[in-house]
Amino acid sequence: MQVRGRWMLSWTAAILAMFAAGLAQSAERFIVLQSTTSTENSGLFAHLLPMFTAKSGIEVRVVAVGTGQAIKNAANGDGDVLLVHDRAAEDKFVVDGFGVKRFDVMYNDFVILGPASDPAKIAGETDAVAAFKKIAAAKVPFISRGDDSGTHKAELRLWRAAGVDAKSASGTWYREAGQGMGATINIASGANAYVLSDRATWSAFKNKGELKILVQGDQRLFNPYGVILVNPAKHPSVKASEGQAFIDWIISPEGQAAIAAFRIEGEQQFFPAAKP
Repeated sequence: MQVRGRWMLSWTAAILAMFAAGLAQSAERFIVLQSTTSTENSGLFAHLLPMFTAKSGIEVRVVAVGTGQAIKNAANGDGDVLLVHDRAAEDKFVVDGFGVKRFDVMYNDFVILGPASDPAKIAGETDAVAAFKKIAAAKVPFISRGDDSGTHKAELRLWRAAGVDAKSASGTWYREAGQGMGATINIASGANAYVLSDRATWSAFKNKGELKILVQGDQRLFNPYGVILVNPAKHPSVKASEGQAFIDWIISPEGQAAIAAFRIEGEQQFFPAAKP
């Protein structure tokens, strides 16, 4: 009986060990997604990611920072997948060997926000560069993200196109927040200042104050997003199969339909862009 008892205990222990190992393996089915504040603050990921997890069993843990920081994090191996919006930097990330391949995912657009009183008189302007020239000429407060994000880089491109050295005015009418999109809009709202924002974060933002969309629709305000698997040849810790599963899903007809279905107050915010 003692032998039988010991055998039963050993068998039970083995079963429990196998069960625990299975739970541990299941718990480890996650990826780290380096991405932007716009995708997080807008609520898009809260809409999308549960669908992917339900289908795949893979949890997605998002690190939401500016595009520049997200790319640095991914290049350091602190993530499995990168989803950002700065095409030139994305292409360089792949060329430099940090990413496997870039895929188009979606696009939205930037808008120029400002106070309803509009002291720079840019309301209804269809040329974003002309609007930036007017803001600089009027020397009215403009809040920049100042954080090397995709939005910040788009803003700097507009200043360059306008022939304005905004950096030289830093601390006067041009103020750098060094913050994410939501925090930057909040500062602009409190200061009745102009600011460049992605449309989705603005739509989701609650503390609008006197701010409103004054300029939109210029082709220069087009804002594409790409997704890239971090290169496991550079960083062996990358969960390549799980990361690729996420990419395959988000660019699939199902993932693209989920992106198109995301609404804020009934308005579509992101538009599918994956190529068949």
